[in-house]
Amino acid sequence: MYSDAGINMAKPRVYTEPETEAGIYHVCSRVVDQRYIFGEPEKEEFVRMMRSLAAFHGVEILTFCVMCNHFHILLRVPRRPAGYDLPLETVLERWKASVGDAWRKGMTRQFALYEESGNGAVIEEWRQRMMARMFRLTEFAKSLKQRFSQWYNRRVGRKGTLWEGRYKSVIVEDDHTALRTMSAYIDLNPVRAGMVSDPGDYRWCGYTEAMAGDLLAIEGLVTVTGWTAERVHGRALGAPEPVETERQRRRRQLEALVRYRRLLGIAGRPRIDEDGRVVRKGLSEKTQARLEGEGGIRTELLLRRVRHLTDGVILGSRGFIDGWFERNRNWFGGRSREERKTGARRIGKEWRELYNLRQLRG
Repeated sequence: MYSDAGINMAKPRVYTEPETEAGIYHVCSRVVDQRYIFGEPEKEEFVRMMRSLAAFHGVEILTFCVMCNHFHILLRVPRRPAGYDLPLETVLERWKASVGDAWRKGMTRQFALYEESGNGAVIEEWRQRMMARMFRLTEFAKSLKQRFSQWYNRRVGRKGTLWEGRYKSVIVEDDHTALRTMSAYIDLNPVRAGMVSDPGDYRWCGYTEAMAGDLLAIEGLVTVTGWTAERVHGRALGAPEPVETERQRRRRQLEALVRYRRLLGIAGRPRIDEDGRVVRKGLSEKTQARLEGEGGIRTELLLRRVRHLTDGVILGSRGFIDGWFERNRNWFGGRSREERKTGARRIGKEWRELYNLRQLRG
């Protein structure tokens, strides 16, 4: 139950800044009726689609987790560069990589007919339409859910909607505290569910992909930990980005993974009540000892299914949320629009510097 009058899930989506969808977001969606449809083939296909559609839409996957009946994605939507434009050949190449064989073959034949008839205007209209879908959270999430639904329905011979309503999205402040909190929460999903005792044993998450050497997954966790080339090597005001040798880059990426492993170790302890009963499963002491070593997020927070990380609208510092609130008062309805004084709402004393836009109970 929400205590803030004037806020409900039917409202328009919120973004970090006005007139752009650029920012960092936690996106999640659940299968209709909470059915467990994701087996190994489904998880593999979902991850493939996610990566290819992210490349097409120009968004960056920081980490993710595909569970048996829902998914979580932490992603960054870059700001669209001024005058951004791509030639038709590049758009086609990226688009073909993001769709299945049936779509690719059908569209290739259609383009050939357009070219034979000299109907270049239709092709240009298509190019412009595809360009408009890039650097947009809504277009990426919609495409991913639609493409996967079509693939799954064909596979099992079913019809109808696959997802339980529209996806949820939470703005995440581009700050290491908020990023690490949300990222660890996502990668610890299989541990919370009791599916594995070590997050590295679950194949369909960003952490495991990174530990297996996937460069896109590694760079996602580099962003989360802040262990970037600029931070490690330094950069004077106005200077170009630092140039690394291949050895320096690999060492820096390895350090980012080590830091993230330690974070998961600390965040992954089981939650035990005052009577000594395990309330939420966590990492074994052996696994914790292997992963821990650096200060991080308190365990009992991230081993809950924390509503604040999926329903809180924004996760970040007080200043970040209050600033967004002042710029977006019109998003609120009822008395909140006129009478609400601040945007940030405390999550709880354990969370210290992190706040939500929404005051949640439970």
